[in-house]
Amino acid sequence: MANILILGAGRSATSLISYLLKECENNNWKLRVGDYDADLAVAKTRGHACAEGFAFDIQKSLQREEEIEKADLVISMLPAKFHPVVARECLKYGVSMMTASYISDEMRTFDEEAKRKGILFLNECGLDPGIDHMSAMKVIDQIRDSGNELRAFESFTGGLLAEDPEDDNPWQYKFTWNPRNVVLAGQGIVKFIQEGMYKYIPYQKLFRRIEMIHIPGYGYFEGYANRDSLKYLDVYGLRGIDTIYRGTLRRPGFCRTWDIFVQLGATDDTYEMENVDKMTHRDFINSFLSYNPTDSVELKLAHYLNLERDGAEMHCLQWSGFFERDLVGLDSGTPAQILEHILKKKWSLHPDDRDMIVMWHKFEYMQDGMDHEIHSTMVAVGDDSENTAMSKTVGLPLAIAAKHYLMGNMDISGVHVPIRREIYTPILEELKTLGIELTEKKVK
Repeated sequence: MANILILGAGRSATSLISYLLKECENNNWKLRVGDYDADLAVAKTRGHACAEGFAFDIQKSLQREEEIEKADLVISMLPAKFHPVVARECLKYGVSMMTASYISDEMRTFDEEAKRKGILFLNECGLDPGIDHMSAMKVIDQIRDSGNELRAFESFTGGLLAEDPEDDNPWQYKFTWNPRNVVLAGQGIVKFIQEGMYKYIPYQKLFRRIEMIHIPGYGYFEGYANRDSLKYLDVYGLRGIDTIYRGTLRRPGFCRTWDIFVQLGATDDTYEMENVDKMTHRDFINSFLSYNPTDSVELKLAHYLNLERDGAEMHCLQWSGFFERDLVGLDSGTPAQILEHILKKKWSLHPDDRDMIVMWHKFEYMQDGMDHEIHSTMVAVGDDSENTAMSKTVGLPLAIAAKHYLMGNMDISGVHVPIRREIYTPILEELKTLGIELTEKKVK
């Protein structure tokens, strides 16, 4: 009997837990789900005979050790900073571990010890990172297997709202994953290669440097560059490629409005603001503008950033309540924390809201001296605010990987991301049966 331990029962864990509940019943496995919120963990296990939800605090070392010691596989859905804490305990007791998060430098240092102990630390096995890796490597391997030369690779993913003609949300966006990560997205220096030239975009220019991507059947999306595309040169074995570019998708108009917050300094997370407990939404915006006793906040903002008073950007801000005199509702906070708190009031999913994941890859390669191009596209739509597309695309790859590992179909040790055929092939094949599939089309 295998014992699976899931740490963290948040929104992205819903589909993961549901899938493994069925597999536990089929294979006589046991599932324990721990979360700081015990009620949430219990609710996610749905009273299943093979499962138990319980209160778990990663900071409690004794509980952490006891739970990991009796597990055969740990799946960490905790915030990324806690993965190395879990990994060290897994090394201590010889337990394999999986996560959906980006692999950290600290996690990489566990590779040799994990190999010596014959255990697997599989990282980046969710959506992005995860399905993007697997689907990209599938096509890249096919191109290489045919003896062809890959010249360019571009990849974009977005977690969005599904279209709803009755929705008046001008952003066409709500929080479908960690709100803090959304607010802080893009900070730092963006790096990529375009036609053999190394390119860099500073944060204050990022949301003005966008590309338009057309997804057949779904229309146009705008994409902005992710922070460091260059690290994937080695991950995918692409040294010498002419173009590598990874980005995030949003609905048209989103980036230009988000850039307002960037230019104001409202996404800064390095200092705390004063008198936050008395601050209104309107005060928050006004705090970044020059003093003028007669001009309105709206007028000052429009003049400062050269916006049209009745333009689309001002409409988005007004719809979001940024010019209202409502209290923010925090006792303290950085600009980024306050911005997140205000946005949550309008950007939190309602019970019937449906989200949508859009992923798009472009591969350019040479075959017999001729240029060719393949586009690979995935669109997944959620059922409601609990069974979201985000939950499915993050949780199901992990769940499938867990099943195959426990069934002995994944004889790999050390620290990995899912770019090897023996990992990505069974996951992609099963995802297809669950309605999550990238369709490939040769366009040139």
